[in-house]
Amino acid sequence: MLRCLLFLFALTVGGFAHAQNLEKGKEINTTCAGCHGDLGQGGSRGEYPRLAGQGAKYLEAQLRAFRARTRVNIPMYPYTQERELPDEDIRDVSAYLASIELPTQWPVFKATDDALTRLTLTERVMIIPRVPGNLANGEALYQKQCVTCHGKTGLGRGMFPMLVGQYTSYLKRQMEKYIKGERPHDEEAVGGLLDKLKEDDLQDILAYITTLQDQK
Repeated sequence: MLRCLLFLFALTVGGFAHAQNLEKGKEINTTCAGCHGDLGQGGSRGEYPRLAGQGAKYLEAQLRAFRARTRVNIPMYPYTQERELPDEDIRDVSAYLASIELPTQWPVFKATDDALTRLTLTERVMIIPRVPGNLANGEALYQKQCVTCHGKTGLGRGMFPMLVGQYTSYLKRQMEKYIKGERPHDEEAVGGLLDKLKEDDLQDILAYITTLQDQK
C-alpha cells in the first residue's frame, strides 16, 4: 500500500522534470533521521527543524545552500557534498520528505487497533504548543508582511517554506539569524522585512503562526 501511495505521489507531484524515486528518498532519509526523525518531525524541542511536509523545492534549495555554504551550518556541510548527496538524491529525499503528512489532531482509535497501530498513529501527530503574544497584532503583521511568500495559512509556496507546524524556537532562531545577517532572507536590506519589526512584533507573529495549524 505504501509503495503504491509513494508511486502515485511521484506521478502527481508538480515541478519535477520526471517522477522522483520516493523509495530511494525514504532510504536516504535514514541518514537524516538521526537528527530530524524517521518521519521528518524534527526534535529536541526545535534544535532540529521539522522537514515533513515542507515544500520540495525549498528543501532542495536549502540542501544546495548548505553544500555551497551560502547558508552556513557546519554539521550539515559533509552530508550535502556531491559525493555524499548528488543532485538526484537531493531531489529524491526532498520529494519524499515533502510527501509526509503529520496530522495535527490526536487519532481516534478503533477497538480493534493493537498497541503497535496505536503507537504508530500517535507518533505521526505533530502539535506545536501555543505561545504567548498579541494574536490580533500578530495576524495583522503576518497578513501584511508574510502572507505573500508564506501563504495565508502558513503552508508556504514555491521556494518559500512552510511555517505552520514548525517548532517556534526554531522559527525564532531563524528570525534572529535573518536580522543579524547570518542567513539571507530577501533582496532588501540585511534582515529584510524582519529588521523593521520590534521584538514584541516578532513574538506576536510567532504566536499567531501557532494558531494556523488548526486550519490545516
